[in-house]
Amino acid sequence: MSVKLPKRLSSKKKKPPKDNAQTEVLRKLGLEAFRTAPLDPASMLDISTWTLENQAPLETKDLPNAFLQRLWLLSPDARSPCYNPPSDVLTNANKPPDEMISGLGGESQYAINPLDLVTAVFMSSNTFLQQEMTVRMVQCQFAVPLVLPNIEPEEPSHFLLWPLRGVVSQWMSHFLDENRKVQEGDLASTQMPMVSCVKLGHCCVSKSQVLNHILRGLKSCNETFLHRGMDGGQLPRKLSNGLVEIGWYLPGDTARENLDVPVVISNLRGDASTHEKCLSLLCKASSAVIVFCGNLREKDRQLLKSCKDMASKLILIDISDAEKNENSVVGFVCPNLQEDIGLPEGSVLQGRALSEEELAKRLFDTLKDLLPDKLKPVTLEAASKLAVELGLNMDEGTVCQKAMATVEEILKGLEKGCAQFKEKQLPLQGSLWCKLAEIEKEESKQKKDGKEIDPQLQKEKKDILVELGSYKMTPAMKIFTDALSTTDKVERTYFLSWIKRKLKMMQTKKQNSPHDIFREEKDGMPEHSDDLENRASSYLEDSDSFCTDSTFEEEETEEQPVNSELQVSDQQLTIEQELEHIMHKSTDEGKEPQSDQNNLEPTHDPVVEQELYMMPNEKENQGNVVTEKKVSFEDQMSDPVFENQNCHLEFGENGTLSCEGTKQDEPELTTAISESILSAKQQMYPDVSSEPQVAWCSQPFEPDPSSLGLEHFLREMGLIFELTQINPGSGNHSVLRLPSLAADLLLYGIPLELMDGDASNIPIRWLGCVFAELKRRLPQEQCRTRVLTNLGVHHAQNAEVLSALFGVKFPEGRKRSTRGVYMVPLCPPDTLRKDLECDFLLLIDVEGLCSISQDNKMNTQIHDIEMATVATGLSDVLMQNISSCPSSEFETDFNVIVNALLRVKECGSMPNCQLLIQDEGINSLLKASQLRRVSGMLQTETGDRGTNNAEKQYTKTTSCITCIKGPWSNMSVSEPVDTQYSTAVLKLKKTLFEALKKCAAKSEATGLSEFMIRLHAVWDAVKAESFSIGLQNTDIALAFSLLCTELSQWEDSLLEHIENWLVGATQKIFTTNAKALDAATQNNLLSEMKDEAREEVKTEMDKLRSKVEAYLMKDDLFKVSTETFKTILMSYMGDLQERVTEEIIQRLETVNESYCSSIQLKNFEILLEKEQESKLHALVEKSKSNKVLLQDAELEEEFESVWSKMLSNFDFRPSETDDITVRVREILRQNLISRGLQKHTKKTEAVGQNQTSTFQVYDEHFGYRSRLKHMFEDNNRLQRLAAQQIACRVIEEYKHFMEDKTSLPADFSDSYITELLENVEKALKEKSMEIRSAFEVDLKVYLCSSACQDFQKIHDRYAKDRELLACITETKSKYMAEFIYQFRKRDQCQRVAQAFTSMVIKPTVLDYIYRPLGMHIVEEIQAKEQQYQSPSAFNQNLMEELIREDCFESFLEYLQCYDSFRLRKIQETVVGHLSESTNLDKWRQQRLGEIVGKIAAAVSETAEGTNGVLSDTKPLLERVCLTLERDGVVDVTRAPLDGPLFSITTEWDRFVTCLMELLAAVRLDLAQEFSQNVDITQLLNCLPVQPQQSLFNRVRGCDKQCPLCRAPCEVQEMGHEAHRALLHRPKGMMPYDPCSVFCISCHEGMMQGSPEQNTDTQNTSVACMDVHSLHPGWNISHEDPNSQTPSAYWRYVLVRFNDKFAKEYEEKPAEIPEEWKKITEEEALGSLKEAVLT
Repeated sequence: MSVKLPKRLSSKKKKPPKDNAQTEVLRKLGLEAFRTAPLDPASMLDISTWTLENQAPLETKDLPNAFLQRLWLLSPDARSPCYNPPSDVLTNANKPPDEMISGLGGESQYAINPLDLVTAVFMSSNTFLQQEMTVRMVQCQFAVPLVLPNIEPEEPSHFLLWPLRGVVSQWMSHFLDENRKVQEGDLASTQMPMVSCVKLGHCCVSKSQVLNHILRGLKSCNETFLHRGMDGGQLPRKLSNGLVEIGWYLPGDTARENLDVPVVISNLRGDASTHEKCLSLLCKASSAVIVFCGNLREKDRQLLKSCKDMASKLILIDISDAEKNENSVVGFVCPNLQEDIGLPEGSVLQGRALSEEELAKRLFDTLKDLLPDKLKPVTLEAASKLAVELGLNMDEGTVCQKAMATVEEILKGLEKGCAQFKEKQLPLQGSLWCKLAEIEKEESKQKKDGKEIDPQLQKEKKDILVELGSYKMTPAMKIFTDALSTTDKVERTYFLSWIKRKLKMMQTKKQNSPHDIFREEKDGMPEHSDDLENRASSYLEDSDSFCTDSTFEEEETEEQPVNSELQVSDQQLTIEQELEHIMHKSTDEGKEPQSDQNNLEPTHDPVVEQELYMMPNEKENQGNVVTEKKVSFEDQMSDPVFENQNCHLEFGENGTLSCEGTKQDEPELTTAISESILSAKQQMYPDVSSEPQVAWCSQPFEPDPSSLGLEHFLREMGLIFELTQINPGSGNHSVLRLPSLAADLLLYGIPLELMDGDASNIPIRWLGCVFAELKRRLPQEQCRTRVLTNLGVHHAQNAEVLSALFGVKFPEGRKRSTRGVYMVPLCPPDTLRKDLECDFLLLIDVEGLCSISQDNKMNTQIHDIEMATVATGLSDVLMQNISSCPSSEFETDFNVIVNALLRVKECGSMPNCQLLIQDEGINSLLKASQLRRVSGMLQTETGDRGTNNAEKQYTKTTSCITCIKGPWSNMSVSEPVDTQYSTAVLKLKKTLFEALKKCAAKSEATGLSEFMIRLHAVWDAVKAESFSIGLQNTDIALAFSLLCTELSQWEDSLLEHIENWLVGATQKIFTTNAKALDAATQNNLLSEMKDEAREEVKTEMDKLRSKVEAYLMKDDLFKVSTETFKTILMSYMGDLQERVTEEIIQRLETVNESYCSSIQLKNFEILLEKEQESKLHALVEKSKSNKVLLQDAELEEEFESVWSKMLSNFDFRPSETDDITVRVREILRQNLISRGLQKHTKKTEAVGQNQTSTFQVYDEHFGYRSRLKHMFEDNNRLQRLAAQQIACRVIEEYKHFMEDKTSLPADFSDSYITELLENVEKALKEKSMEIRSAFEVDLKVYLCSSACQDFQKIHDRYAKDRELLACITETKSKYMAEFIYQFRKRDQCQRVAQAFTSMVIKPTVLDYIYRPLGMHIVEEIQAKEQQYQSPSAFNQNLMEELIREDCFESFLEYLQCYDSFRLRKIQETVVGHLSESTNLDKWRQQRLGEIVGKIAAAVSETAEGTNGVLSDTKPLLERVCLTLERDGVVDVTRAPLDGPLFSITTEWDRFVTCLMELLAAVRLDLAQEFSQNVDITQLLNCLPVQPQQSLFNRVRGCDKQCPLCRAPCEVQEMGHEAHRALLHRPKGMMPYDPCSVFCISCHEGMMQGSPEQNTDTQNTSVACMDVHSLHPGWNISHEDPNSQTPSAYWRYVLVRFNDKFAKEYEEKPAEIPEEWKKITEEEALGSLKEAVLT
């Protein structure tokens, strides 16, 4: 836990507990140390007072700190065990599952049950902090501990009574036969029913949730009792089992459907069978006990019987499940158990099938039937006695009892009346003190006017002093001062708490109705209830009733006798001298004393210093039982002023106000009160209905002038000392100890009264001695102070506001006549102390302002103004606390505050004013706005104004007004706290501390002596009425406020006029600067506009001054003090004129600068865009050429080069530059001093001077001994040479150093020189030489001089237009990201365009060129070569070529591979044709141009209207393809477009540009390719249509061959059925086939052979006939001459190559007739032609 370990109030420490599961919880929460040294209210200083943010806990050990901090802020989530640990997976993984439950999306964790958290903090706190926590928990409607389990399970638990004494609230009682009544009481001693709830056995129903529904209703979301459905509630309880909590139900104004009386509901945590002592206590002490019965065992049954015997009323709720437990009581559902125990009928409620809401409703109805008459009221005080009897520890021990007895001794006789008690025991606060104050004021006025003091006044004053001189300290004051003198801090804390509590109880008795809270009927009540009541009565009557013996361990102190006296301190004489010094100094210096701390010698006391550090926290140890609440109008009606008329106010059934009493002659009272209420409401809320209504907690309450408080005793103590100082002979020796007691109390946190508001007097001597004593105890350096004052009227809950902000306890002036100015010091922590520049924050509170007084109204108002003036005059920061009030009180309250501000203004010092409103009603807002205007008018210095710095300084806003709807406005603790309360408190604290920081920045803090001098001066001015505006003139405040309102409207009009003028001036600047290019013209225009602005503001302000002067002369109230108000107003308007003029000039400069900067920025962006465009183009081309994807790091480097180039070359506007020479000299000087070379510092003056020569080494750089040693070595030449080499090396390193720094895109920095000097020192250290320090100094001076010139250039470059450079630098990352993005998009665009070109465009171009090329070649060849006209011509040509070629191989190929031979011949023809032709290149170039033109046209057509538009490329590319295919000429390859490659978003025009560039590149590449020599064969192979194949198809003919000789069919008609060969081939030219019949050869042989062979002729004819029958498709007839005899062509061929044919066929050569051998080549060709022609 992040709190300091406080010094315990008791020196007797507890034994450390043993290690167990309970101590493990404390250890986990970081509270183990506080078991032996418990937390006290002082701990809240670090936790709450100085905390400005609601920080979420980060680990388990932060939970107690967070709980206390949130509790002090009354946050509804104070008990939350949620913490947000840093993201540490390993740490969380090691935790067991039951210690970590994720919540809020896995970010938050719960490591402990919230009830264990509350219990652990209570265990670790002392009783006084427990009381503070209890009060705040009840305000938050949380359940509070009644019985706290011991950390050691075997030890008895603690009964906590003292914390409950501080819980005080009001409620509305409801009776059937009586009107409603407003009652007030505390939780400890108020008689009311107590309903206790316990659990036996396992229950599936949440008992705590049921109780929550009963306490707050079914519709309320407030969780009084923690339950398992809340965050962390499902975790097992390890510490809180056995805890007894209580919740306080209080009936409200609309309680008809709720319970009619206040009820305490207690809740025992855990199974009651394991906590029998607590169960017995609840049974004996409660009005009724409710047992939630689960699955009961036999011993539980016996326990219920014992409960029946002890409890007054026992109610059982059956929520068991008998099927799950065999050991459960048989027949519990039946009436057996009820009869066995002896419970009356209806004592068992069935709740098995009921939900928690339904069960709560049934139980609520049961309780409603029992209340208020059937349940006996009890008190928790009586329960504490029973707890002691049962062996439980009680927190109120012997010290508490002793303190209470002392208080009762002091307050003896108070029951006779406060007025009588004051007269006997506090006589100095009577009329004599008031009369003395009036006489002193009159004397001061006469001295101021220069008159002699009236002798009559002197006589009256002397008589008063004589009478007061006979005063002897009363017994009550004697006991009071003795009690304060105890050294036991615990006893003193109990004493102060008891005296406040006793006085509060007596006041409450007077305010409550004389009737008892509960009716006295006891019909039907159990006998035990009567006994309990008797116990309670006897307990209350006993003098020790509030304190019993307990095990509460306290410091045992020696009892001091009642009449004991403290010895006078040795420093008493010093205190008196200090006081005389202050008085004398204040008188000499007048109204504005100057600080002088030298005359006061500080003393040091470590113990006192510790007390002072603890002081702001220990104030909470008072154990004050008076809680913060708002007083209702009905409480005012219970005032003794009304009670003396024997009447009391009650609420009737119809909501009207009635008065009952014994006097019948005052019937007008009710009517008058009702009308006054109605009138006030109608004034406050004009739209409210006029129906009489009474809001029981919204009406202001006037204090009781006869009431008594602790502050009255402290005031009496001060007056005793004051009168002793006035009459030195009066009093006794013990009086001198009183300043020391007051200083102790002040350090302890008890406020010191600076001014008696009742008498309107200040005991200046008393305060001087107290402050002198305080200063004596503190070190002199720890006396700086800042003053924060809370100024509000009596019903503004001033004490409660300061308590909420800082935790201090000021007297509450709402219900008693607490009128005065009080002060308490706080010691800020070190961090805040540094910011505020002070050691103490003095909080001043004004109580009782504008309250009802017994004096006349005028005197009361004058006293109020005096109090407000004193408090305001002492303040550094003034918080004006504004609460809702009737319109009738508005004027009075407002006048007092404004009058105080006016008078403080005349004193010359105005505090920083802040405003606090407690509601957002029209009255509060109106009053706040009026005070805002008045404060702003009086604070003429800009630094004093409480405006928001983010706003314009002359703009009036309500930003300094903070609204806090505090819990003090709630009459009852049962009313919820505003949800925004905690946030508003933190916001107000931040605002106040910011205001204090402004004060620290404006002025130095004053010491305690100066504070006393300041108080003396302010009081002297108030007494003498040293103001131009008299205190009697109370109407001036309202008149001044109206003037401020009028002036505010005039000011708004002036500002509106200036704004309109500024608009025109701005337009003029824009227009002129747009035309003017030179800076001189722009500067001249700006100067003219500034002069015009000053003149315009002056003219308007003169008009405003005239209006103000006329207003002052017109109003009669201002005529008396015209000069005073004129000075104030003229000062304000002079300040206003200065601020408006400064603002206008600043805005003109801003406009001009903004315009020029915008132009510069625009030019920079244009140039940067050009540079980036160039660089992007180069990078894209580079990426396209090397096909390497550039990384981001490379692109960032490229951008850096562009950026550096731009900054270097851009023409920034010249601006003022600094001469860095001064900075370099200072850095060098400090360096020399740090190295102990102070004697050489004068040489630094040479830095920056022009040096033309290089660095030279002199003899002076070497010591005498070194020179003597090297005297004969060529006059030290070698030594100087070595030193010169070192210097040259250092200078060379400097040049490299300078190059590095120059290349950096940054301005000159002082670190450059520091680094340079370090480099020199390092270089000299590395080379050991006998050299003097003068060498190092001269070398540094030389280098620094050179650096001044080089670094000045860098500085001048970067000093140009710093703001523009800063703006550009801030956006550098944006420009870089845009650069990278543009490259990526362009590179992507380029790559997609390349892919489209390579995958679609180029294939389309090549297809367009080469697809028709084959047919074109065929047509050319057919036109050129006639043999390709028909198959026969082609065959004839082939055979002719064969004859001419005369090659056997060709004939062989022709005969055997007829088709391939023909195809080869055709290809040779095509190749030859292409080789000889020159048209191929032209034709391809022509086709290339055509297709490129078509593509370009299609792309251009698609690009229309897409300039700069981001588009998806895929649809647009598809449109390009469709456009190309539209004419049917171009066939586009569109398959690649089907994938996602081309689906990118880019600027289409940029993509088109890339596409056109690539298209041109394709055309250029193809054109170059076409112009080069081409491989014809390769070209033919890649053509879609092969020309050789096409020609072959045209000349191949029928493609059938003769089945006998394989001669081709030469019939040319298409679709012929009969095939015929013209030239059959003879035998011998084809391989022999035994199955074939060569009729021709045979026939030919027979015709030419011997006669013997002719016999076969017939057989041959028969064979031919058979061939025809075998091949009917062939026309082979012997009648055909062509078929009978081979042509001369083939005869010639056979003759020519007979042997080769034979050899090829491996046969014998054919027998060739001689006649064949005679055939010539010509004959053969002739026969060929003849055959073709035939």
